[in-house]
Amino acid sequence: MSLKNKLNRLKPHLSSAGNQQERLTIKAVPETEEIEVPFRQRWEDEKVYPYFFDHDYCLIREVNYPLSQKHGHYRFQDFLTAVELWNEQDVNHPLSAKGFNPGELFFFDTETTGLGGGVGNTIFLLGYASITHNSVILRQHILPHPGAEVPLYQSFLEKVNYKTLVTYNGKSFDWPQVKTRHMLVRDHVPNLPAFGHFDLFHAARRLWKHKLERLKLSVVENEVLGVERVDDIPGFLAPMIYFDFIENKQPDGMLGVLKHNEIDILSLLTLYTHLTFQLCGTDTMQTRMETYEVGRWFAAIGERKEAEKTLTKLTNKQDSASFQAKRVLAFQAKKDRDWEKARDLFLDVIDSADAALNFEACLELAKIYEHRLKNLEKAVQFCDKAINLSKRVTNNPKLITEAADEGLRKRRERLERKLTKSPGQA
Repeated sequence: MSLKNKLNRLKPHLSSAGNQQERLTIKAVPETEEIEVPFRQRWEDEKVYPYFFDHDYCLIREVNYPLSQKHGHYRFQDFLTAVELWNEQDVNHPLSAKGFNPGELFFFDTETTGLGGGVGNTIFLLGYASITHNSVILRQHILPHPGAEVPLYQSFLEKVNYKTLVTYNGKSFDWPQVKTRHMLVRDHVPNLPAFGHFDLFHAARRLWKHKLERLKLSVVENEVLGVERVDDIPGFLAPMIYFDFIENKQPDGMLGVLKHNEIDILSLLTLYTHLTFQLCGTDTMQTRMETYEVGRWFAAIGERKEAEKTLTKLTNKQDSASFQAKRVLAFQAKKDRDWEKARDLFLDVIDSADAALNFEACLELAKIYEHRLKNLEKAVQFCDKAINLSKRVTNNPKLITEAADEGLRKRRERLERKLTKSPGQA
């Protein structure tokens, strides 16, 4: 980049408050202008082509996949079914694509020079995939050297016409990083659209934290989606490979990073499909604990009918999923002031071998019998059970605290006084 061009970029920042400079106009560089692209033929052999803009360039790779292509347990065409399912549902859910067509979602991932925030962390790869003309189109925009962010973001933003991006932990990391880097070149490139955002990391944590110790995308791929990576470059090596590329310009290492990023993006498409089938109840391989987590999620967002419909499927057995489901349904009945139903469900929960569940159910039954059903003898009975169980519940500090234990004893003393004054209530 010429010195004159660099000075022109600084003009808007040097103007006084009372004399605001006019926004700088940038024109694309004619293709006839000679800009050297190291190893250009090698890049083009791998379907990576230069994009020239503002006397600089970035690199763009584009790959098309047929919808019949399989990635993990699903084909890409199953994503169309997932969007159709949401459009048939009346459920309000954070991952719902109701009102969307498949081409309005894009699956987005970045590669950066570090995991920290702020302007010191550079994005060197912007990748995304979307459904267009009955195929999946994957594009990757590569920063060939520091200072080429204007063509990088220009190429990324010039044709963006999507409603919602789909990421994995993108709300906390990827998209804030994009906003930070875009801010540095915002006077020279289009504005960032006001996208909606589906972050699949939070969904994966809700549904599979009971069985996965780690929730990295690569773990979810292997354990849940059936995606097997072969000769994949670990993500933590990507920054080192990029710095090496900056130094020697050789494409080989970066081509491995592109493949790693490509699998990440395609797995987002598969993961969204799988989550939709789980949430809509069409996954025939769904486990009982997964069904419970789906029902609990519906309950948490206020979709009470959907929660009851989902959780009731689990109440016909005496396993952990059944007791957990009855617990959620009991609290829902309590909110509805259906005291008899809440009582019956809590009575079922106390058959659980889980001391924490048992304790919580006894405490709730003591409250219901004392305040709602006016059976003080039963209230004393379950209060005593809760006091005894509190000594066994040592793995749930949120449930059993010194204050809660003191509260139980005060409750017991109050019940004794009530029984003494009104023995007929027993």
